[in-house]
Amino acid sequence: MEVQIFGTRKCKDTQKALRFFKERRIRTHLVDLNERAASAGELKRFAQKFGAEALLDREGKRFRDRGLHVAHVAESRILPLLEEDPLLLKTPLLRSGNLLSLGWSEAEWKEHVKGAAQ
Repeated sequence: MEVQIFGTRKCKDTQKALRFFKERRIRTHLVDLNERAASAGELKRFAQKFGAEALLDREGKRFRDRGLHVAHVAESRILPLLEEDPLLLKTPLLRSGNLLSLGWSEAEWKEHVKGAAQ
């Protein structure tokens, strides 16, 4: 079993996720959002579980730099916006099999470990 992590190498929470799984000897595959965007299908999968609004990092520097903090971003525009600019995603996004998690959440990450052990 392998855990797929969507994030950037500079993101502290993504680094924590990589370290967490490495310490437990679980293989990880990092999809660096600086190099390659998450596919539309992957984004839809996460949006179905968490909602598109939860995927958008409204606290991030990229969000402010694009001037989105003063504009209302409609729910229907969030996924196309994230496809266009993946650095607006809240990271890390984790997927292993059918298990999904968003952001830093050690409790959810332990569920990924249990899933990998089975």
